Amino acid sequence: MTRIPAVTPSEASPLIKVAYKFAARQYDEVPEPFAVLANHRKLFVAAARHEMAVQKASKVLPSNIRELAVYRVAWTIGCSWCVDFGTMLSRLDGLDIDKLKEIANYRDSPKYSEDERAAIAYADAMTGDPHGEHGVTDEQVADLERRFGRAGVVELTYQIGLENMRARMYSALGITEQGFSTDSCRVPWAEE
Repeated sequence: MTRIPAVTPSEASPLIKVAYKFAARQYDEVPEPFAVLANHRKLFVAAARHEMAVQKASKVLPSNIRELAVYRVAWTIGCSWCVDFGTMLSRLDGLDIDKLKEIANYRDSPKYSEDERAAIAYADAMTGDPHGEHGVTDEQVADLERRFGRAGVVELTYQIGLENMRARMYSALGITEQGFSTDSCRVPWAEE
């Protein structure tokens, strides 16, 4: 149960109802974060526009790099909804879902490429204390720039930052997995 109740279709404004229909067509049901955010119509609209714009703009990085970094953030923060939804998006993008099951051991797993490891390590550095002992370094950014170019580093940074916001917000609001992915990798501490 979410900490803030979802806006039901019968309670929704005409604009929100249209958005719900669009989301249900795209994902077979309305994602719970949409329904909770609908409590604040202006932020709902702003978030929907932002998400669509980011999706359209994020075309520099290979999808596996972007999706693995975003998934790692969700997994690290412990947002079961983000892990569930992210697993579904990865599967729909044709990515290897088995990799997600080894995300805890990405450094040593033969399933991960060096580019994927570099992106995941960057997600770790940004998700922890970015200025702490394990924070982002100049060397790390320079390595990522060699791998993905400047636009790729900016896209990766933006996506990781955005997922940090999403995962922290959804966790704080008590939004949990919705069953978007039957092959979802569970967050180990989500049920503690």
